[in-house]
Amino acid sequence: MISGPKPPNAFQYAWRNPWFRLVIFALLAVAAYFFAGQISSILVSFAVAYLIAYIANPMLNWLERGRVPRGLGVLFVLLLLAGVLTLAGLLLGTIAGQLIDLLRQLPQLVQNVQGWADGWIQWLNSHGVSGLEEARGRVTETIQTYIQNLGNNLVPILQRWLNPQGALFTSIATIGSVLGQLLIIILMSVYLMLDYSRVNKAMLKMFPRPWQPKVLEFSDLAGTAIGGYVRGQLLIALFVGTVVAIGLSLLGIPSALAIGFLAGIFNIIPYLGPIIGAIPAVLLAAPMGITKVLLAIAVFVVANQVEGSFLSPIVLSKTTDLHPITVLLSILIGASLMGFAGALIAVPLVALGKLAVEKYYYSSKVYTEGP
Repeated sequence: MISGPKPPNAFQYAWRNPWFRLVIFALLAVAAYFFAGQISSILVSFAVAYLIAYIANPMLNWLERGRVPRGLGVLFVLLLLAGVLTLAGLLLGTIAGQLIDLLRQLPQLVQNVQGWADGWIQWLNSHGVSGLEEARGRVTETIQTYIQNLGNNLVPILQRWLNPQGALFTSIATIGSVLGQLLIIILMSVYLMLDYSRVNKAMLKMFPRPWQPKVLEFSDLAGTAIGGYVRGQLLIALFVGTVVAIGLSLLGIPSALAIGFLAGIFNIIPYLGPIIGAIPAVLLAAPMGITKVLLAIAVFVVANQVEGSFLSPIVLSKTTDLHPITVLLSILIGASLMGFAGALIAVPLVALGKLAVEKYYYSSKVYTEGP
């Protein structure tokens, strides 16, 4: 007796309905979202460890080509990372102290600049230029309000960091939690660096086989946009911060290290970043005379001209080069959506989106032939 094909069961019959599949996938997405929220700290630790392995992998590959075993290369990377973290800890302590002194001096420095500006206004008034007093009053009020808010919010935080009796140092639970998470990140990064290619292959196999070429292609785009941007910006920030700190130190301007740190950190914001770093330098140089002010401004101009005209085109790929207004809008939108973390990841994500549009949309029939 010949039997015909088995009739589909209830689930197979329902699966043919696209709305049923949509509901199932939506429920799975919601479940994955809540599950990820429960293990968010683990996911963040893995992401940081993977980022360390990703940044270190080109160096490890270069060492391997020089016949250095990968395990020895990983040990070298760990020693280098430990040295960088130790130096950063010492440097941040010094920078925090200088920032406190700078914030405490800003009100007096603003008053000094006001006196200097009043002298110029009187000189201009004597030569027939009037109406500057009101503008000067508004600018002064705005600056004073900003400095007061900045001091009230930032100085207590920095003082707690530097105070050995503060909550950060007395909370054993906090120290244990931070050290435990740091140890987990280091251990995971070591395993990822040792088996970087095998881990990537394992993650690729999580996707259906027909999707894997596209996933691999998109991961290359992500490496170009995100990895290239992160590495490039770290080098550029280090260059700008170092040049500004050395230049201001040679000029004898106080808190040069702190100002260099600010210049490097805020260099990610085009046009606005140099101004944020230059304002305290100009305020500190103002009591020393107009020559020091002009030289301090020249330090920032030289550092940013070299960075913008020479260093950025070499370090950052042209395909990830975004217009300054795009970068600024990306940072503002990311900060408004996700705070500080959003501001950090906004630009590389936009760079990735730009590459994806150029590769997939501009070559599609929708773009070349129209809808």
